Amino acid sequence: MKASSPPPAEPSDAKGASGAALPGPEIRVRRIHRRDLNRVWEFLKLTFRNVNRQTVEYQRPRLKKRFLEVYEEEGVEQLIFEVTGTAGKDEIVGYTECTFEVIGEDNWINESYFEKRDMRPLYIEELAVHPAHQGQGIGGFVMEQLEHLGRVRGCTHLVLEVAENNDNALRFYRVRNFYKLDAAIFLAKKLQTEAELLPPRKLRRKKAGDPSPRAAANATKKAAATAKTAATAKTASAKKAGVAAKKSPSAKKAAADPK
Repeated sequence: MKASSPPPAEPSDAKGASGAALPGPEIRVRRIHRRDLNRVWEFLKLTFRNVNRQTVEYQRPRLKKRFLEVYEEEGVEQLIFEVTGTAGKDEIVGYTECTFEVIGEDNWINESYFEKRDMRPLYIEELAVHPAHQGQGIGGFVMEQLEHLGRVRGCTHLVLEVAENNDNALRFYRVRNFYKLDAAIFLAKKLQTEAELLPPRKLRRKKAGDPSPRAAANATKKAAATAKTAATAKTASAKKAGVAAKKSPSAKKAAADPK
């Protein structure tokens, strides 16, 4: 449940030469259509770009795939707020996404919290105002639409999540009588750590006359081969001597004359 940075207050209306307030563009609200998905996704990326640089948790769907999945889910209201630009083309200036019940099995919302307090929330999942159009009353109109939607659906509260360091959004909501429900925040503690790799180490100086590593390795191999050859020859000599002893006349006579 994320919210962007609507303006903390609306500026005074612009005035013409006669001192009368000049009318601004007309804002319209409608439900999202499949053809709007790509435009809305690009709008959300633009709106939350600066907010996400300051927060631990992403303040919008991280993946477009998930955003597209939300469109297919039952029970999710996705509303687009548009104005007609100078070129006569409709421009998205606001977006909100809300539900009247907890959606999905892996959801962070604890429904019993609200049930015990006799609260029937409208959950605001997203609220975004185009950065270039903030200060024109768009955020207030979006919030008015959400309050109206909640009332006609029998909700008693609007519930949303906002980053604690998103000062603009916090001011916007507090002015509209939002209050803190929970004290959940991100905490961190710095640990005294050690590098996984050992630091550089001085090597022993090579003494004059010391063989090179390759020469030393070859000498070791040669010595091992010589020792192996000598052991093989000794074994063969012992076997040969045993065979000769068995073939001698005295050995045959001793075998023929038992005691």
